[in-house]
Order: sequence, then structure tokens, then C-alpha cells
Amino acid sequence: MPRSAHRSHRAVGLGAVVLLALSACSPSGSSSGPGAQDVSGTVTVFAAASLKESFTELGRRFEKEHPGVRVTFNFSGSDSLAAGINNGAPADVFAAASARTMKLVTDEGHTAGSPRTFVRNRLQIATEPGNPHRIDSLRDLSAPGRKVVLCDRTVPCGAAARTALTAAGVELTPVSYEQDVKSALTKVELKEADAAVVYRTDVRAAGDKVEGVEFPESAEAVNDYPIARLENAPNPSGATAFVELVRSEEGREVLGEAGFLKP
Repeated sequence: MPRSAHRSHRAVGLGAVVLLALSACSPSGSSSGPGAQDVSGTVTVFAAASLKESFTELGRRFEKEHPGVRVTFNFSGSDSLAAGINNGAPADVFAAASARTMKLVTDEGHTAGSPRTFVRNRLQIATEPGNPHRIDSLRDLSAPGRKVVLCDRTVPCGAAARTALTAAGVELTPVSYEQDVKSALTKVELKEADAAVVYRTDVRAAGDKVEGVEFPESAEAVNDYPIARLENAPNPSGATAFVELVRSEEGREVLGEAGFLKP
């Protein structure tokens, strides 16, 4: 065989070896994005009730990005979620509606690294459609006979409402304190209350079931939402990938459409 033919065969052989090496190092399959190659099993997310709609959508996208992976959610008041985590409830990710409730978990050493704020939220007054009671301000909530619902003081939306009411110089006695923002909003939807002080994102999610009323004191009570992977996460790689999705451009887009503000 001519020497040039030997060189040609050798070059082809080396090229094949290089291609095989590159193939071995490159990601398999069509998945892409954070942790796409090593995510499996179930990812359990504990999240504030006000995140329900946007996180459910992000969960669907996450499962599509990682075939075979399942995302399960526990949506509730941030304080009760924090208590559950501190008492050993198995979870991978915690997304709270305030820095204060996240601190309840970090103080016990249950977060892996420092939580990061991913969105902010502010309050609105939710009224019945058409605002039949002509509620235009926080002061209108204190009118005689007005039935108002607030979140419990220990819940972030309740603490924020209390801050806003204090800033407005308004004192009122609600007909009930609710354990999470969705429960407070439901009272208005069912016409069991004339109004509730809730997050603007929840008013938007309710569609035509309620009407939202802005008030200037909401600027005094804007809540930061932090998120963190938990130290004892049963699925640490899945937790990391989900947190990255929430904080990604795609995550910010979904949360922005829900009415959340950039941090």
C-alpha cells in the first residue's frame, strides 16, 4: 500500500477517535438547561400560597424539560411551611413570601447556602366585582358595617397588611383572620366579606371573580420573596435545578406575567 494511503487511513482513524471522545463528553439526549442530565425522581417544593399559579406553571415546564421527573407542591402560609420544615417535613425547596419567614428556617440551619430573593409583591384591596361598596382606600375599610378579611398577623400578607394599615392610620377589626392569602380572597369570592387585603398577584389570578383596588400605602409594605434549596433535601440535584429555573429568564417571565415585581 502506498505511504500516502497509510497516512490517509491513519488520519481517518484519529478523526474517528476524536469524534468518539467528543460524543462521550457531550450531553446525551435533547434535554438542556440547568442539571438536565442528572435530575430524576421527585422534587418537593414548599411554596407560599400566593405562588400557586406561577409555580404550578413552572412545575409543568420543569417536568417537560426533565422527562420522568415529577414536581410536587405544598402551597400554604409561609409560617406554617417553615414550621413544617423545622419539624422535619421532607422537602427539597422552600419559597417564602417574606424574608422573616425564610429566616425561621435559616436560623435552624435548614437551608443550603444563602436564600436569594427572586421576586417582590405588593398589596391590593380585593372587592366584589364592580366594587359595589365603593371602596377606594384603606380608610373605606373601616366604615361601619364593613366586612373585611385579613390574613393572620403571623402570615406575610397579614404582616404586610398591618404595616400598610398603620401607615394609613387606619384601625379596623376584621370579621376573620385567615391562614393564607388564598383563603382570605375566597371569602370575597363567596361574598362572605366585602373586601380583603391581599396580594395583587392573587387578585390577578382570580380573574373576574374579584376587583382590585390600588392604595398608596402598599408601597410601605412590599414583600421580598426568597427561595432556597434545603440542606436535607431528598433530591438535591432536582432542588438545585428547580431553583435555577425559578431564577432564570424563563422563570422571571412567568412570574412577571402573574404580576410579581422584579427584586
